[in-house]
Amino acid sequence: MEGILYALVPMFAWGSIGFVSNKIGGTANQQTFGLTLGAFIFASGLFLIRRPPLDLTLLVVGMFGGVLWAIGQKNQFQAMKYMGVSVANPLSAGFQLVIGTLLGALVFREWSKTIHFLLGLPAIVALVVGFYFTAKKDKDNPKRVTTGHFYNFTKGIQVLIYSTFGYISYTVLFNNIMKFDALAVILPMSLGMILGALAFSGFKMDFSPLVIKNAGVGLLWGIGNIFMLLAAEVAGLAIAFSFSQLGAVVSIAGGIFFLKEEKTAKELLWLGVGTTFFIFGAVLLGVVKAS
Repeated sequence: MEGILYALVPMFAWGSIGFVSNKIGGTANQQTFGLTLGAFIFASGLFLIRRPPLDLTLLVVGMFGGVLWAIGQKNQFQAMKYMGVSVANPLSAGFQLVIGTLLGALVFREWSKTIHFLLGLPAIVALVVGFYFTAKKDKDNPKRVTTGHFYNFTKGIQVLIYSTFGYISYTVLFNNIMKFDALAVILPMSLGMILGALAFSGFKMDFSPLVIKNAGVGLLWGIGNIFMLLAAEVAGLAIAFSFSQLGAVVSIAGGIFFLKEEKTAKELLWLGVGTTFFIFGAVLLGVVKAS
């Protein structure tokens, strides 16, 4: 029970980032820079408490991973402007899960048992069906405005491709190529995150009120990281992984109830179907990772 409670924290912390940041407001660049500032503050405090060992390899690779993460997050924020949080976040999570799983299975040979294929392939199909229905749009609602922009699915998908590249690249770097202690790498990664965020803004530091407020979102990111580690330690990887991916469901609810993103009756029905498939697929992948 304790492990499940730990796993709920990253689910809600990471799942809240999108709609909390959009509730605060700001451009995608301001949101990203603010988030990275908060993440750096959190990582610095953690480093001072734990004092994990640092070396040049960890520092350089960690910063590079942080830059890749910033590419993922900035473009995810931009996708939210075009599609809304309730559409962009489940699509982003679905892309990451499907592509990341296929890379792990086909390139890094993570699927070595029959049970991996028996559970993994249906999981991927369920995820594809899930994010298809969560993004499905009613033709009777053609000009919905989301977070200050007209709904533009094409542009949203374009920036999600860049976002997925950033997220998948940093995940592969840390999980498959270089393996570091999570508490040690979090500070170098946060430095790279800031560097990436600054690059998007032409290295112009913006400390406007919107940026400072978005720094609080970075604390959500840090808290999610810590409790993800605790959940994996106490409850196992299957529970920790599955619950963390279900943050997309929190994003859907936040987009609809807190940001008032409009949905027709048909879209709500499709959203329910898509969410069900998404949960099923994510849980199955968690079982695959643990088997």
